[in-house]
Amino acid sequence: MSASNPKTMTIRRPGKAVRSPEGVATSPFWVEMLLEGADGENTAMRATLDPGTITRWHTHPRGQLLYVLSGHGLAQNEGGPLETLRAGDAVWFAPGERHWHGATDDSPFSYISIQAMENGSIVEWLQPVEARS
Repeated sequence: MSASNPKTMTIRRPGKAVRSPEGVATSPFWVEMLLEGADGENTAMRATLDPGTITRWHTHPRGQLLYVLSGHGLAQNEGGPLETLRAGDAVWFAPGERHWHGATDDSPFSYISIQAMENGSIVEWLQPVEARS
């Protein structure tokens, strides 16, 4: 279980990025935890994906907010249109909403992701994306 959010002002300097686990995207990407919360608290991370890297379908028990920092990305919810994302865009995925996101084939993609933990989990990874449409 993750530690609770800090109780006072806390600064995290860049440079603590690690590669994502195998199998959550078409290739590993860089992840830097910004805020690690306990159940009911928010977690936040910065992710940077190489061109063409996309996540698997997944859901978040309490929803997810993506804020695009740089590059060009793609996002889609189940049954919805393929959306193009650029710096400054904010995307909300509702609790339990099946979706995926990733970098376009010709651009890296960097974003901040905020999601709350529930029952020790922030994400449920599902099957790979078969076709982007």
